[in-house]
Amino acid sequence: MKTPDHKKQTILAALNKGEFISGQELGEQLGISRAAIAKHIAALQEMGVDIFRVNGRGYKLNYSLPLIHQSKLNTLWQQQFQSECPIEYQAIIDSTNSELMRRLQDKQNMGSGHVLVAEMQQAGRGRRGRVWQSPFGANLYYSYYWQFDAGMQAAMGLSIAVGLAVYDALKALYDISVELKWPNDIYLNQQKLAGILVELEGQVEGPCHLVIGIGLNICMPESASKHIDQAWTDLQTHLGQIDKNQLVVQLTHSLSERLAQYKESGLSEMVTEWNSLNAFKGDAVTLSTGQREWRGICEGIDMQGGLLLRQDGELKAFYGGEISLRKVIS
Repeated sequence: MKTPDHKKQTILAALNKGEFISGQELGEQLGISRAAIAKHIAALQEMGVDIFRVNGRGYKLNYSLPLIHQSKLNTLWQQQFQSECPIEYQAIIDSTNSELMRRLQDKQNMGSGHVLVAEMQQAGRGRRGRVWQSPFGANLYYSYYWQFDAGMQAAMGLSIAVGLAVYDALKALYDISVELKWPNDIYLNQQKLAGILVELEGQVEGPCHLVIGIGLNICMPESASKHIDQAWTDLQTHLGQIDKNQLVVQLTHSLSERLAQYKESGLSEMVTEWNSLNAFKGDAVTLSTGQREWRGICEGIDMQGGLLLRQDGELKAFYGGEISLRKVIS
């Protein structure tokens, strides 16, 4: 699917004003028939846009979409940091992480700190091969490229720093305190709000390239949520309307600061802070690789970012990879 054409973008802009608008009025604005408008509406609905129709009144969005605008990103960044904006916007893409990984494999030059955001992913990816639900305009689909000279081994605990960056951004903008679930989920009111996917390419002990993906729910439509197999929430439920452009800029700044801290001192200054935000602190949990399972009490993380699990009075550390962590439901 290509970027939405001018007609669909015009329809979406008209609907995003929050009022009913008739097919006839939309047709007159665009110089096309009501039947053609209906086809464009159907195409937008297939992209995940939550549009409904009422006879005699016309079309309306179920809620306004927090859309991204490259010009606004540039302006906000320049106002705050007086430097060139490192954020690139594309309307529709297969996956923001996949695109940056392709650029790495094709040896394309990217500056460390380059960001790619999209309104929709056609092949959004979570951990363990899961699909990340990515309807048009509803949520934030975000990837950040970072070059790390200390190597892949030293990057083991990176998702800890990224989780704290998401916490920092949401706290700074909205004064809400999220919790962090090891190894890479963000919770709000015990429901999943965001997920992190870190992909690496390079050497174990030499320079490596990292693509840090963040998917954050903003106004998830029910039509997409039925495919999610765990309790979830979104920002709009708690905060009302969100300026996604402002969120992208703040998240980029917070992530840059946490990565600079990680580069300087690893997790040494972050472990205590992460443990204070641990969503499963003191809870009985199950840790699973799909082939093996452990149960114990979640005691937080160690200095390398590994999960500390207390079993029969003994503390054991588990590290990243294809691991699933769930709270034991009593």
